[in-house]
Amino acid sequence: MSIKKDSVVTFNYSLKDDAGEVIDSSAPGEPLAYLHGHGNLVPGLERELEGKSAGEKLTVKVTPADGYGERSNELIQKVPRRALKGINKITVGMRLHAQTQQGPRAVTVTAVTGDMVTIDGNHPLAGQNLNFDIDLVDVRDATEEELAHGHVHGPGGHH
Repeated sequence: MSIKKDSVVTFNYSLKDDAGEVIDSSAPGEPLAYLHGHGNLVPGLERELEGKSAGEKLTVKVTPADGYGERSNELIQKVPRRALKGINKITVGMRLHAQTQQGPRAVTVTAVTGDMVTIDGNHPLAGQNLNFDIDLVDVRDATEEELAHGHVHGPGGHH
């Protein structure tokens, strides 16, 4: 069976940057399972998996445009420390959720200077090529319940 819209796809993966450093991997845990055609993966990877079958191994390079986008300076801003209510100790590298005009967004603290905090709303992998090594483990049709919920359910149904 080949991968198409509404397939449940299970795969092991390794994600590396252009220098060959591993950024993320399914090892040593469980393979990743997702519902194909529902925007659950970056667009470039989902497009490359279309039509493939269980047992195939492939290497996929996803450009920023088809991954997490290019870096945008508009998503970096300085805010007064007092704007970040309820957070006692603000440190560089901290991930926060901020309310923006486009709705909630994950941001990273990139600098703390006096009373000003620089936050970056770019995805940590924005502007980077994503180099995937994929090992397709299983492909099956989604259940009606999975399609209704828009995501994969584990063995025995929804938990």
